[in-house]
Amino acid sequence: MNTTKLIFIFCFITMSFCHAQTINWASLQREQRHITSLNTGLDYGVTFGLAYHCQLKTTLPIVVGAEYSIPSGKNLVDDFKTKVGGTIRWISIGDFQFSTKVEGVFRRYENNYVRLNNFGSDLSGIIGYYRPKWFLAGEVGFDKAIVTHFKHTDLMKENFAAKDGWYNPATGGNLYYGVQSGLSWRSHDLTLKAGRIVSQDFKTKPLLPLYVQFGYNLKIK
Repeated sequence: MNTTKLIFIFCFITMSFCHAQTINWASLQREQRHITSLNTGLDYGVTFGLAYHCQLKTTLPIVVGAEYSIPSGKNLVDDFKTKVGGTIRWISIGDFQFSTKVEGVFRRYENNYVRLNNFGSDLSGIIGYYRPKWFLAGEVGFDKAIVTHFKHTDLMKENFAAKDGWYNPATGGNLYYGVQSGLSWRSHDLTLKAGRIVSQDFKTKPLLPLYVQFGYNLKIK
C-alpha cells in the first residue's frame, strides 16, 4: 500500500473516532431492559450520536445493541459510523466493577479525493467505582480498521496513480485511554467521557489526540 493510502486511512480512523454507550452498572436494574442514548462530543470536530441497547436476561449482566454517529457539517449523511456489539460486566467486588466491550464497526468517510468504506472493530475494558447515583471509571481500548474500500474521484486520479478497491490497512488503528463518569437518578443517566488517542505505532500523532463526550441515557422496562 502506498503512502497516500496510509495517510487517508490514518486520517479516516482519527476523524471517525467516537464513543457512545456508557453504563452505570450500580443504577441499572434488571427490569430496565431497554436503554436509549443520545450523545455529543468533540472528536476532531463536533459529533452527534444515538444508540439503542437491550439488557439480556442472563446470569452475567450483558447489554447488546447498535450505535450511529455523524460529524457536524454541511452534508450530514456523507460521513457516519455505526457499531453493533455488546458489553459484559464480568466482576463485581463491592462497589468496584470490571466490564469489557466488543463491537463491530462500519464507517464511511468522503472528501474531494476519495470515498472510504471501512469494516473494523472496537475492543475495550472498563474498571471503576459504581454507586447508584454516580460512578467513576477508567477505560482502555483499541479501535482497529481491518479492511477499507477506496473509491477515488476524478480529481484524485488526475494527480495520483490511484486504484479503486479493497485494502488491508496494516497501520490503521488507535489506542485510546481515559476516564468516564456520570450522575444517575431514577431511569436517567448523565455521562461524561474524556481521554487521549494514540496511534498504534506510538509514533504518528492523530489530528486531535483528545476526545470528549457528553451523553444521556433513558432506561425503561
